[in-house]
Amino acid sequence: MVKMLNSPVRIGVALALLFAVVKMGFYLYEPMPVSVSPAVMTNIFLLLSAVFLALYQAKKMESEESNALNDIKIGMKAGLPYTVLVAGFLYLFYAQINPEYNRHQIAEASVVIEKMVNDPKELARLKELNADFEIKTKEEIQQTLMKNPKSMFSAGATSTLALLGMLLLSTLYSILVAIIFRTLLKNKLV
Repeated sequence: MVKMLNSPVRIGVALALLFAVVKMGFYLYEPMPVSVSPAVMTNIFLLLSAVFLALYQAKKMESEESNALNDIKIGMKAGLPYTVLVAGFLYLFYAQINPEYNRHQIAEASVVIEKMVNDPKELARLKELNADFEIKTKEEIQQTLMKNPKSMFSAGATSTLALLGMLLLSTLYSILVAIIFRTLLKNKLV
């Protein structure tokens, strides 16, 4: 196990696989979760762990002083494989393993939208906010409003948003962890 974790890429891959196992555990425990927050927080923590462990490993093994840019690169070498693998897994998860979750989310959005268009005050407010709705029937307005949840709750949209979010986080984490390590090493606390 120690030999497996000696490279930033391997650390990122190992923690991405760990996330997949954890996500499947959450799914087996509760197939239709009330909240996805535990899985999201686990994902964020494991991404941070990948960046931290990669940089920590590199600092332990380095024989000469490195610069901040190299430290950031090391963090990104762990964060990017993690990001790509987790985003790919999330696509597979929501497309093949648990497509019912997205259908459930669309059904919930449909109920909310139906209540909105059947409430005369809310319908008037919707028509006020969007001039295109003035000439549309309630059913047409409902169909128009349902386009957003249908596109938002799809495996492709979920994995794309996850990819973009984790890419941003891995960059931010790489910078912050590099700064923290450089500060600690400057003060000789590590």
